[in-house]
Amino acid sequence: MLPQIRRANLIPRPRLNESLLNRSVWLVAILLLSTSAIFAAEPKSIQSAFLDDRVVYSVPVSSNRVTTISFPGPISAIDAAGVTTDSKIPGSFQLAHTKGASFLSVRALSPGTSANLNVRWNKRTYVFELNENAVPILSLNLQEMPAAQAAPPPEVTPIKLLALLDKAKAFPLLKQQHPEAVADVDFTTYDGKGLVSDFNDYAIRIDEAFRFNLEDTIVFCVTLTNRTDHALRYQPNSFMLRAGNRLYPQSISDASGIIPPKGQSTVYFAVTGTPDGGRNELSLKNSFTVLITCRPSSITAVETRDGKEATP
Repeated sequence: MLPQIRRANLIPRPRLNESLLNRSVWLVAILLLSTSAIFAAEPKSIQSAFLDDRVVYSVPVSSNRVTTISFPGPISAIDAAGVTTDSKIPGSFQLAHTKGASFLSVRALSPGTSANLNVRWNKRTYVFELNENAVPILSLNLQEMPAAQAAPPPEVTPIKLLALLDKAKAFPLLKQQHPEAVADVDFTTYDGKGLVSDFNDYAIRIDEAFRFNLEDTIVFCVTLTNRTDHALRYQPNSFMLRAGNRLYPQSISDASGIIPPKGQSTVYFAVTGTPDGGRNELSLKNSFTVLITCRPSSITAVETRDGKEATP
């Protein structure tokens, strides 16, 4: 559309022939339409796509044009079949790439040919299917997939957490008789070879782990072993999970707070989300460490005035 011109801003000029003026307006309109058509057609040869290592990119390539594929960063490696980097060596396509560059260029060497090109970038492999075509893509710009919006942390009430502990305890029975009740639960058992955290006087072994995906909660069944001749006491609400360099405090536990002399105690505790309120998305394949706050053995028992022992 031509811009509207305010009459007040015009400088008086000789009056033009009306038919000539109309013809000029039509010529300008035709030129504008032609220019718009050119720019509308141009994006077909210049395209953008998100990087996805689960799809195959089909790229039409011409023999008299160069197609350039650009990545967000330096390309690590390129593997291809039917592709040559030297025009003197037979191949279906010619490839040009400089080590460390973030782009490559290809050109078809013969009509009706096709080949695949695998590009390694950011520890992933991206697959391209090249095919000779009279209407090629001249530039393909690849972009990283936008980060998915972080899922809101689950709202898990104390009653819900107690229900998850009960589900973990009854898991074998539920799995057999009511599989739909534990359909979203991931489970792993260590068959007596659980992950053991050794603390000299006592040890903590993870025997089973249950991940409730909807609640972003992992329930652990652990065995606490007392190696001393007296009872060891710990804070029942002090269970802490270490995964890598991060610590996750318990969201609930079913623990007595005492390990009998030279004995063992089975405990269930759960970890929900992250300390900052997000989802932890922890996999059961992690190498976990369990920590508790254990009272010093020297104050495990205190003698009262009447000669009887009382715990502090």
